[in-house]
Amino acid sequence: MEILIEFNGIPRILAGERQLQLQLEEGVTFREIIRLLGKRYPKMIGQVVHPDGETLYSSQMMNLNGEHMVQPEQMGDSPKHGDRIIMMSILAGG
Repeated sequence: MEILIEFNGIPRILAGERQLQLQLEEGVTFREIIRLLGKRYPKMIGQVVHPDGETLYSSQMMNLNGEHMVQPEQMGDSPKHGDRIIMMSILAGG
């Protein structure tokens, strides 16, 4: 299956690119995608990806197809062919 990962905010700065097209096997989970991103972009570890290599910091989110945020309890779920995952930073201020 093929998916597109778009990087925004801190993930984009650390990845050094706007997007990444990935060819993955069917059934790959969101958690495994985070692992893959941590290995491909080691600068993300400790800032976007927890040192455990498979979870995101609470200030970082995955959005699926611009429709909803992937919640921590959904990390064992799998994207579908053609899905777009947007990696983004959640910034707050006041």
